[in-house]
Amino acid sequence: MKIKEIKVIVCNPGRNFVTVKIITDDGIYGIGDATLNGREMAVVTYLEEHVAPCLIGRDAQNIEDIWQYLYRGVYWRKGAVNMAAIAAIDMALWDIKGKVAGLPVYQLLGGKSRKAVTLYAHANGENVEHTLDEAERLIKEGFKAIRLQSAIPDLAVTYGVLGDKKDYFELQGDRPLPPEQEWSTQKYFNMIEDLFIKARARFGNNVELLHDVHSRLTPIESARLGKILEKYNLLFLEDASIAENQDNYKIIRQHTTIPLAIGETYNTIWDCKDLIQNQLIDYIRTAATHAGGITPMRRIADFASLYNVKTAPHGAPDLSPICFSAHMHLNIWAPNFGIQEFVGFGNDISKKIFKQDISVENGMAYVSEKPGLGIDFDEEEAKKHPYKRSYLPVCRLEDGTLWNW
Repeated sequence: MKIKEIKVIVCNPGRNFVTVKIITDDGIYGIGDATLNGREMAVVTYLEEHVAPCLIGRDAQNIEDIWQYLYRGVYWRKGAVNMAAIAAIDMALWDIKGKVAGLPVYQLLGGKSRKAVTLYAHANGENVEHTLDEAERLIKEGFKAIRLQSAIPDLAVTYGVLGDKKDYFELQGDRPLPPEQEWSTQKYFNMIEDLFIKARARFGNNVELLHDVHSRLTPIESARLGKILEKYNLLFLEDASIAENQDNYKIIRQHTTIPLAIGETYNTIWDCKDLIQNQLIDYIRTAATHAGGITPMRRIADFASLYNVKTAPHGAPDLSPICFSAHMHLNIWAPNFGIQEFVGFGNDISKKIFKQDISVENGMAYVSEKPGLGIDFDEEEAKKHPYKRSYLPVCRLEDGTLWNW
């Protein structure tokens, strides 16, 4: 079964998504997600000019060899652009493998470890009470784990809260440039405990609560936050600090027992190796699209299991539904799966383009039983919604110093 054609398609059903479609010489095709928010076209060029020409004529069944060829064979390893391209190829090949076998991908990984995948939803609000109202709505819908993000008083914009804006495109106007946002650690600390005091008072202890710092604190500030929030029994604190220097988490760990989660910006197992083997984190949040696909995600999960670290894959809206489908197969299989981030299945346009077969009931998602990844892609519908240049925001401290967004 030879690779005959590789298509790279960019569409914008509210967000830019990069989709790869691999077609074999006997007509079977598979799809994968190569989206890299704010740098989409860099991945497109890399795929079209450098990756696709190398794969035409290769055996589509040899997933492992192709993955090694694209990772080890290029010399310039790792990196967000490279790994997003590899990820899309890898997902598409697993999709083909499942279709050839007549089995869903999770069966090829080893079968189910659970009946369904536990999700956590997002409650974002313009103030604490609005956030809690959103959380209550999600709890009524059946979700048993909620991430709480509230706007910070006296800051114009807060991560996760767009105010009257629908999306990042509206923040950028007619001339798309990275929108700039301010950050104040002190103002954040003035608000954050109140959010969780009121959440526990309102919802009790039977709902799992989570929070994303989005890497805005230094390690010692994160240690302080961990101490403050310990008593509210969070499932985990996400991205408390940047961990490019993985020793940063030693400082946080020695000061608090709050569970820690990180990994959405990581591209390989090497980015999280020390954090996992030194047991400095409790959840690893790598995403299939940004970490090279299903093949390396399986290795990360197995490695993490040796050190009692659970998986909690990134599930932001800038990962396409194809990535979510890949995560579903990994999640239902991985014995050390923890929880999956969930922001819904997109708008009506997105649902026309990406035709997935996943059901959600009582805060749990049920994997597709169709062969392959269980998701399809409508090329004709996608053409109606072309690429629109966009960026994620840039963050600065109140004195103008560039900071972590």
